[in-house]
Amino acid sequence: MEWILLYIGELVELTIEMAPYLMLGFLFAGMLYAWFPDQKMVKYLGKSNTASAVNAALLGVPLPLCSCGVIPTGVSFYRNGASKGSSVSFLISTPQTGVDSIMVTGSLLGWPLAIIRPFVAFVTGVLGGILTNISENRANKANPPEKTIPVETVKKKVSIQGMLQYAFVDFLQDIVKWLTIGLLIAALMAVIIPEDFFLIYLSNDYLSMLIILLASIPLYVCATGSVPIAAVLMMKGLSPGAALVFLMAGPATNAATISVIGNTMGRKTLFIYLFSIIAGALFFGILVNELLPRNLFMSAIHNIHSGQHNHQILPRWLQVGSAIVLTGLMINGLLRIYLPFLFKKKTPLTVTHINNTMNIKTILVEGMTCNHCKMNVENNLKKMNGVTDVKIDLASGHVSLEGENINLGDTEKTINDLGYKYKGVV
Repeated sequence: MEWILLYIGELVELTIEMAPYLMLGFLFAGMLYAWFPDQKMVKYLGKSNTASAVNAALLGVPLPLCSCGVIPTGVSFYRNGASKGSSVSFLISTPQTGVDSIMVTGSLLGWPLAIIRPFVAFVTGVLGGILTNISENRANKANPPEKTIPVETVKKKVSIQGMLQYAFVDFLQDIVKWLTIGLLIAALMAVIIPEDFFLIYLSNDYLSMLIILLASIPLYVCATGSVPIAAVLMMKGLSPGAALVFLMAGPATNAATISVIGNTMGRKTLFIYLFSIIAGALFFGILVNELLPRNLFMSAIHNIHSGQHNHQILPRWLQVGSAIVLTGLMINGLLRIYLPFLFKKKTPLTVTHINNTMNIKTILVEGMTCNHCKMNVENNLKKMNGVTDVKIDLASGHVSLEGENINLGDTEKTINDLGYKYKGVV
């Protein structure tokens, strides 16, 4: 019983510490979604040069997309006219950080690490983009590719209500599963891992860095969910450099990401992608350990662990209130994922006039795991000839296409090119 109470106490304390910053991050996410000019995106990402790689990294760093959302988004950019280099830069820089994870990093790990983290994401993204451009330019000289015409994007018109709906319902639903898992694992580790574990069993900082890296590459953890885990590991003696390796490599790489990039962009691009993330994480991890004092990062960690909240910038009532609201929103998100029928709206039966020239086809698509997946599939299918409307039920994977002379072969290719699986007509 004592262990259960201790675990609950750790879980509550971690949630209280990160809640205000996470709520603010969600709000920023909604603002970016509502007012970012989509129609200019491909314009600045279409060339195989350093500028496009830099633009893609600058775009990716603040966007609060984890791997499940960034992969279809990045592949969609690539299929719609963005260069391979800028697409890789976006794919590397985006999942490593975001406005929400930056806020949470500052609250749990201290603002020095919160500043370093997006900088590392930017540098590794640009590095991957430049290396990809060099590789592609060499290949194109031998075999010039066919020119593709970028598809014009549509400007979003989102109301304040729509922005809040996206921030605290749709986007939160996308990461709530991994955020919850991250919190639960962090609290469990805080209870079961002995004090100074890494100092006793892995006293060599660089050996622990390599072990953390090897464990991070195949596993999935979102940028925000990785923060409480890193905080607990640092409490147990893990060096700040090794924690940085986990924060960068964990969210950016996982088995699903590796599979999709390899299939859609080729093995050479996948190698550059992994090399950029691994080399960047290790390089900056070593710099942090060698050049910066460890107590610069540990003060915030010790304050959380010891329960010293009097020195926190935010008042306790605001932290607790934010934690209560966040918990309610997370429960809502989990219910929407696992009990979607509770939120199905009953629509009255109506008589409609059927146009004989119109056709509705329902297909099954596997691999859509979040609202970003849904939006990417919708937007790309709507660009197909003959398609006038697309409706997707995320829970079942059913996609309804409305239009004239819909080509299922083109539909299958579009879906598979985005990294999902076309499973045929329902």
